[in-house]
Amino acid sequence: MIAPTVVHLDLVRDDDAPLDFIPGQFIQVHFDYADGTPTKRSYSLASIRPPGAAPDAAVEMAVSYVDGGAATALFEALEPGEVIQASGPFGRFCLMPNDANRRYLLIGTGTGVTPYRAMLPLLERQMAERGIEVVLLFGARTPAELLYGDEFRAFAEAHPGFRFVPCFSRELPEPGSRQDHADVRHGYVQQFLDEFTPDGDTDLAYLCGNPDMVDACFNALKEHGLAVPQIRREKYVSSR
Repeated sequence: MIAPTVVHLDLVRDDDAPLDFIPGQFIQVHFDYADGTPTKRSYSLASIRPPGAAPDAAVEMAVSYVDGGAATALFEALEPGEVIQASGPFGRFCLMPNDANRRYLLIGTGTGVTPYRAMLPLLERQMAERGIEVVLLFGARTPAELLYGDEFRAFAEAHPGFRFVPCFSRELPEPGSRQDHADVRHGYVQQFLDEFTPDGDTDLAYLCGNPDMVDACFNALKEHGLAVPQIRREKYVSSR
């Protein structure tokens, strides 16, 4: 458990064949409801792989538990070594090789931050090769729910072009703790977009997580002059 209601999972293909993916993509987990009706859930891959590294059979992902959720019951009952059925990877919520922007605005809430964790090696390379800047606005209710927060903070400390801005809607970190720093904000991510002056001439924005947040940021970014193709979106909906 990496948060009170979020579990981090390591998955390995049962045939040991490589599972290649592009950071930002997701897999679908297939299972049946109690009445036998088949269903599936989508989960972004959180694995960090250096650019050009040979794919292996293992991947990582974060799963948010929902009270009464069928997928939650599936994952809560799993023991190490058990098998689930999955397909993929799928999706286009990825950094594109022909991107010519000067800054990425990465905005996420909850498990919507997992694609950005997977993107860190590619962002590191683009910062070195293209001199881009990156701002990660990450919304959580409390410090305990800031998924991979220490990793993002360490990355920001090691890379001056990367700014990590945690936004806590309910509870702020303890004064003097590692999570308490100058870029911490109290409120929702969409409240702080203006502070970073989104610019249609320089920016590409990624929105991932709560649908209300995605919609609010999408509209705000358009008002700042970003065209629709400059705003890449993926909504996370908690399904039972």
